[in-house]
Amino acid sequence: MLDSVKIARRQSEIRQQLAELAGKETPTEDEVRSMENLDLEYRQNETRYRAALIAEDTERRDAGEELETRSAQEWAELMAGFEMRQVALALDEGRQLQGQTAEIVTELREQGGFRGIPVPWQALETRAGETVASGTPNPIQTRPIIDRLFPGSMAARMGAQMISIDAGAVEWPVTTSSVTAGWADGETANVAGPTVYATTDRAMSPDHNLGIQMRITRKTLKQSGAALEQAVRRDMSGAMGAAMDQAAFLGTGANGQPLGVIAGAATYGITSTAINDLATWAAFRAGVTRFMTANAAGSPDAVRALIRPELWDYMDGVYIDTGTGVTEWDRLVKNIPAGNIAMTNNALAAPTGTPSACSALLTTSAGGVAPIFIGAWGAVDMIRDPYSDAQSGGLRITALATMDLTVARPAQLELLTGLELEAGV
Repeated sequence: MLDSVKIARRQSEIRQQLAELAGKETPTEDEVRSMENLDLEYRQNETRYRAALIAEDTERRDAGEELETRSAQEWAELMAGFEMRQVALALDEGRQLQGQTAEIVTELREQGGFRGIPVPWQALETRAGETVASGTPNPIQTRPIIDRLFPGSMAARMGAQMISIDAGAVEWPVTTSSVTAGWADGETANVAGPTVYATTDRAMSPDHNLGIQMRITRKTLKQSGAALEQAVRRDMSGAMGAAMDQAAFLGTGANGQPLGVIAGAATYGITSTAINDLATWAAFRAGVTRFMTANAAGSPDAVRALIRPELWDYMDGVYIDTGTGVTEWDRLVKNIPAGNIAMTNNALAAPTGTPSACSALLTTSAGGVAPIFIGAWGAVDMIRDPYSDAQSGGLRITALATMDLTVARPAQLELLTGLELEAGV
């Protein structure tokens, strides 16, 4: 029981006893002393009551924060127990799902729309003990539930947010008008008239399906045991992550692909600046300045850059002054932190032309709004093909995911083209 509640109950008892004693016309000496003692205790309890309320207020706030995040933590802990091995064995042998894996699959099935066994996106994240390119992940860290892509994803590093969608199409109304204030020109003059508040809907629809086929031999199923868990998750997350990254930036919008932010820069209204000159920090600085002028970024360290490895190779070899040893790359990372720079040969097209040139993408998160939204409908649908490998006793499964992407505010992205990596002849 809280101390404040105990004190409040005692105060009520004291008031009741004082009321009985005060009602006597001729109290005895013992009763008078009792009233004095009760009165003293009552006044002391008032001080203790206020102190208890102050202390418990902090405890309530801490408890409230815990309650706000408890559901997310419990779901993350539940996801940590999802076993891909059970899914593979269920598809191969018809084995019953058990434990947390069965609980998660049952909950996902209630949403409908799955021909096979639904697998949550979080299950494709690497787990403890698996070595990945960036090192060994920490399984204790609690991550948000729907705003994370695969580990090492270029889209995630560029600030893209993954949105979980149950069914139907989703759209975001984004403000496109500029509401301004105006001064009254004189004592009787009017202030600026009303400005139209206009919005534009950015929609995502379930028109794009991404799939991957996995072939698991009978020997693997019988011999690998728990190692199958890491192998299936690692291969699926790697293949789907690479395909998602490429589509998020270079998707053509045709042949089933979504329209990527680089390929569809003109459609999304993203500013594209043709540098057509040697790649330098000055080219990036001009783009950062445009972000800050448009109130999309408050400082250079709020900007993220997606570049090709060839661009880093060139800029790190161009010295501003041979005496100081400072390169163009040094100037870039001095203003844009190295952690905000992502290098990829998958999400950006290879250098082309004469002289050789490539592109770079700048993004920023303004007001907590991600520059890119990637929508995923439901979970990953795992479907078994019982015929293709029937003779060898193997298991062939297809993983299907329905996805789309959109850009909320084009002002939060800028494309730099024509960054030359060699001097023209």
